[in-house]
Amino acid sequence: MSTTAEPSSSAAQAAPKIRVLIADDQALIRRGMAMLLDAAPDIEVVGQAADGVEAVELARRARPDVVLMDLHMPRKGGVLATREISAALPHTRVMVLTTFDRDDLVFDAVRAGAQAYLLKDASEEEVLDTVRAVHRGESRLTPQIARKVMDQFRLLADRVAQEPAPVPVPDARADAQAAAAGQQAQPDATKPLTEREAAVLELIAKGYGNRQIATALNLAEGTAKNHVSRIMQKLHANTRTELAVLVLKK
Repeated sequence: MSTTAEPSSSAAQAAPKIRVLIADDQALIRRGMAMLLDAAPDIEVVGQAADGVEAVELARRARPDVVLMDLHMPRKGGVLATREISAALPHTRVMVLTTFDRDDLVFDAVRAGAQAYLLKDASEEEVLDTVRAVHRGESRLTPQIARKVMDQFRLLADRVAQEPAPVPVPDARADAQAAAAGQQAQPDATKPLTEREAAVLELIAKGYGNRQIATALNLAEGTAKNHVSRIMQKLHANTRTELAVLVLKK
């Protein structure tokens, strides 16, 4: 007699939910965000904090995947709380959700470790999508902020293009060794961005990963990765987040 095997409980279980901590000094905002996030099938709220001190304490205890962080809160602001959480919990990602879009606040939050910067006038779907993107390790900026970032990118790229190339200090021994090994000089990192690099840079500012950049520009993923590395070299940045920091710093 044949029987039909029932699916195991482990196979039937869904993927673990994204665990979110909400930090905002306005109770109405906290409750509204909690209702929105808990209604999503793949997200659960594991705590609510009324200020930066509570946010750090709850994050240490609950170890959430994502923290929704307001910036202006009593006792300890969101920037300082972001810095402490990012340092203590490297696997917890911070997403700023605020009403302020000033350049200095954006710069401070990103430098502190924030992975995304969203304004409170964002749609519900945008909030949910950003939580999921940040959990995947992506960076996101609200459109208003992204435009400011790109303006600063262009200014920095123009500035770098106008700077004279540094004059190398002669090193007879190094020159002799390089000549003996048949080595060539490294390319100048102060050259302006190419048209392709500028296109890649715009996608980086939108939070695209290497694979998404490759798909959008019809490139091999390895080629997209090389473009990203070259942009970082030209703009003297070590990470994508540092690129945003550099262009926002005045």
